[in-house]
Amino acid sequence: MVKSLLVTYVLWALGGPLGLHHIYLGRDSHALLWMVTFGGFGIGWIREFWQLPKYVQNANIRYQKIHRKRDPQLSMKIIRPFGQFVVGVYFGIIALLSLSPLSGFYIMVLPLAITLGVHLVANVGEETSNIKATMTGSFVTSIIFFGRPIATVPISIVASVVSTQHRHYKTPNDTADNLSARLYRLGLAWLAFTMPISYCIFHNTTVTITYITDTISFILDSVRIFPWVSGLLESILLLPYHTWKLSTGGTGLTHGNTQEWEKIFESISAIQSDRERLAYQVLGLHREATLEEINKSYRELVKRWHPDHNQHNLNEAEQQFLEIQAAYELLVKKTSYE
Repeated sequence: MVKSLLVTYVLWALGGPLGLHHIYLGRDSHALLWMVTFGGFGIGWIREFWQLPKYVQNANIRYQKIHRKRDPQLSMKIIRPFGQFVVGVYFGIIALLSLSPLSGFYIMVLPLAITLGVHLVANVGEETSNIKATMTGSFVTSIIFFGRPIATVPISIVASVVSTQHRHYKTPNDTADNLSARLYRLGLAWLAFTMPISYCIFHNTTVTITYITDTISFILDSVRIFPWVSGLLESILLLPYHTWKLSTGGTGLTHGNTQEWEKIFESISAIQSDRERLAYQVLGLHREATLEEINKSYRELVKRWHPDHNQHNLNEAEQQFLEIQAAYELLVKKTSYE
């Protein structure tokens, strides 16, 4: 079926980050890449707006089986090896987060994951590469950097270079698979990518909760100087929890590991007040202390714990000094907006 540019743009707008327009055009490798990176982390999806006419033209040439003379020398564009490196690192990080407890991870799983990411980018469009050569480069590099999480970077670099050196055109296929078979393969590939991530999330709940809570705390602290922005963000972050409360009649999350997730949302509202309470404790003040009392306590404590005055106990003095500075800045900002 001849492909329509209008339909392609509609699919790009409605489901571009999920690769719907690439499925329509028969670009399955590109579709899978977009599915696992959400449209090339959003950047690739936007960049495609100006390339869709070319994609449609190439798809119609394949459909009509028009013989086209190819340049025997593949053109070199920096965007492809760069994309291979980025996706290789991305696949490596996903593997580190979800599969690192496996035995032989650094010698088998990590180089394999990075190879798959690099080859997926190499397989986009009319080009492909020699996956055996790419995998060989990955495994050799993994031996050199065995046991180090930073190995993700050098393995991705080597795999991208080797893949680029072994580029070639895809072999034309006269028999195209039907849509159901293509979707079946894409679905299996997507499940293979997402299952380790799902396992990591649901079986490492405590670590996940700690990470999410720390991230939320950092976001709220970053905008603390603008109270209305902080309040707005807090409302947005609490929205899923309040929505669930309303939909369940106030019962909240009550079963299994989901109780742990409720703690995330319940703790967000207390983050700011807890930090303020600790700040008052550091300065030795009560919660109704005035700005004058805060300044007075701050000056006294700074004199007492200044590192220059505590050379005999420098480490503790530096830690106390930093805590006093942070507590003072927090309470001064709070007081100035009241």
